[in-house]
Amino acid sequence: MNRIDSLNSKVCRAALAAAFFLLAQLSAAQPQLLAGNPMLQGMNQTEAVKISENIYQATGFGNTNMVVTQAGNVIIDTSLSANVRRHKALLQAESDGAIKYIILTHAHADHTGGVASWREEGTEIIAQDEHTEFVHYQNRLKGLFSQRNAAQFPALNVVRLSELELARGVDNFGAEIVPTILFEDDYQFELGGVTFEVMHTPGETYDHLSVWIPDYKTAFVGDNFYTSFPNMYTLRGTKPRWALDYVDSINRILALEPEIVVPSHGPAIIGAEEVVRQLTRYRDAILYVHDQTLLGMNQGKDVHTLMQEIQLPSDLDIGESYGRISWSVRGIYEGYMGWFDGNPASMFSTPVDSAYPDLVALAGGASAVAALAQTQIDAGDFELALHSADIALSAEPDNRRALEARLAAFEGLLADSDNSNEIGWLRHGVRETQAALDQL
Repeated sequence: MNRIDSLNSKVCRAALAAAFFLLAQLSAAQPQLLAGNPMLQGMNQTEAVKISENIYQATGFGNTNMVVTQAGNVIIDTSLSANVRRHKALLQAESDGAIKYIILTHAHADHTGGVASWREEGTEIIAQDEHTEFVHYQNRLKGLFSQRNAAQFPALNVVRLSELELARGVDNFGAEIVPTILFEDDYQFELGGVTFEVMHTPGETYDHLSVWIPDYKTAFVGDNFYTSFPNMYTLRGTKPRWALDYVDSINRILALEPEIVVPSHGPAIIGAEEVVRQLTRYRDAILYVHDQTLLGMNQGKDVHTLMQEIQLPSDLDIGESYGRISWSVRGIYEGYMGWFDGNPASMFSTPVDSAYPDLVALAGGASAVAALAQTQIDAGDFELALHSADIALSAEPDNRRALEARLAAFEGLLADSDNSNEIGWLRHGVRETQAALDQL
């Protein structure tokens, strides 16, 4: 593999920082810009973070971690492909030893995107057994995922697949499987006198793993910990993420008594007491939402009631900058019970919104319903206004007043949002609605 020697110098580090200075300033001044544009994350980093002796990190939308040993280096996660050149420059400035192992905490692209660039002759790539099925699952739905990702992350320049590409490429076993070592429950290896223990810890995905280095009292936990409530359901779509898997996996990490915990997003947790405090609080928050959801289900409450009612108590409030409690409640509810909500009307193929055009006509037309939406906007009820605008548009898709109300509702919700995933979809709604207005 070619080394980018010039980028290893302090001079070129400074040049790299200067190249992204403006973007970094913009992201600092506009937090929503950073939330909606993953490519800005970590752009102001001028040198690798030294987590501890022999452990370094390059940050971004997905961190890349490097463990240095006397016999070569181990990479844990490789971030997005768009980040790999910058991450390699930062980490190889600290050590340019041979890459003996690459460990993938799970098969999401912000963890696997840089594998091809980091891989050298003889590099072993480790993943959990379920990695194979997870990659095939993503391949089966790559058309849908390309559409969802293009909507939520336009900054990534995701290209929607053509019908021809879909016809040729989607099947059960059409995806490339990169790992050279797959394990079921646990895998262990030694490199340069350092022992690496790799363990199956499902949560974020069912192929998720964690890495424990006992000599350093350090655990790499991938996406099973965030500085926010997790995406127990993600808006781009995924299989159910089981709350109790998170709980069990976090308990397994806590039992190791780590002094350092390294997530794949956000900074490392340093100090045994702080590790216990943060991981315990995170675990208990997840368990609380799970248990409250099941309690409400057993009381006969519908999913939307529970989405509105369930909130974390103050001592478990870990924020919602990434996942939403309401989305997680719905994910738990439907993960246990499936799509049928107990209303016999839901059994049939006719969607509820097919009744909207007739109701709009009875209300006096789309403009009348749009006026109602505007009244709701004036009252600050942007969610209800969005529903009203969509009902109006079901009857008259080109109604200007309804489109303007829809746009205003999206903009009102966007102004109040601090959730990165929500921001991505609200911006999609703004773009989509503005494009419809521009065509009138």
